[in-house]
Amino acid sequence: MARQFFVGGNFKMNPASLKQKEAIVSVLNKADLDPATEVVIAPPSIYLFPLQGILRKDIKIAAQNCYFKESGAFTGEISPLQLADAGIPYVILGHSERRSVFGETSTFVAIKTAAALKAGLSVILCIGETLEEREADKTTEVCQAQLAPVVDAISDSDWSKIVIAYEPVWAIGTGKVATSAQAQETQAAIRSYLAKAVSSSVAESTRIIYGGSVNAANCKDLAVQPDIDGFLVGGASLKPEFVQIINSGKK
Repeated sequence: MARQFFVGGNFKMNPASLKQKEAIVSVLNKADLDPATEVVIAPPSIYLFPLQGILRKDIKIAAQNCYFKESGAFTGEISPLQLADAGIPYVILGHSERRSVFGETSTFVAIKTAAALKAGLSVILCIGETLEEREADKTTEVCQAQLAPVVDAISDSDWSKIVIAYEPVWAIGTGKVATSAQAQETQAAIRSYLAKAVSSSVAESTRIIYGGSVNAANCKDLAVQPDIDGFLVGGASLKPEFVQIINSGKK
C-alpha cells in the first residue's frame, strides 16, 4: 500500500508577529507544491484563525496542542471539540517539548490522543529518545514505551487518523540530524512494533515521518528511505526552503 507523503511545519512559538506569519504563508501560497504531498502547518493557537483565512486550500492547519476535556474550568487550554468546531483538522500531541518542559507523560499523551480522535481530529503523534537514551542503546525501547499507552487507548481503526512523528530529541533544533540509516532503522523498528502490537495492516498503512533539524540540504537523502513517509519540520518551516522540503517526496 502506497503511503501519502506528509510534511508538517511546526512553527512552535515563532515568529513574533502576525505580519511575519503572513509572509511565510504568502511564500507557500505562491509556491509550486507537489500535489501528491499532504502539507500541514501548525502556528501558535492565537494565529490559527487568521492564517486559516488566507492559506491556500490544499494546505491544512494544525493546532500545536490540546487538552483532553471537552470543556470546563481549565484556564489556558483548548479542547479537541473546540478545534474540531473551528475547522482545524489536525493537532500535534506528545512533542518532546511538551514532555520535557511541561511534564506530559506518555499515559497523558495517550489520553489526549484518544480525546482528539473522539472529537474527529487527526493527530500528529510525536515520539523520540534523548541523546543519553540513544547512547545507552535504548532508542527502540523508548519509542515503544511511548507508543504503548496509545495502542492501549485507541482502536485499530483509529490509526488511520494518526501520523507518527519520530523525532530524536537530540536532533531537535540542535543542527544535528540522525543519518538516513539511523532514521530508517528506527522507523522500521516502529513499524515492526505496530505490526506486533496492533496489526500488519495498520503497520503498513500508518505514516511514520521524521523530525529533527530537517532542512533543504538533508531532506532528499532522508525522503528516499522506505520507512520515512515525510517530515515534521521546525525551524526550516519558517524559511523559504520549506518549499524544497515539501517537494522532496517527488519520485
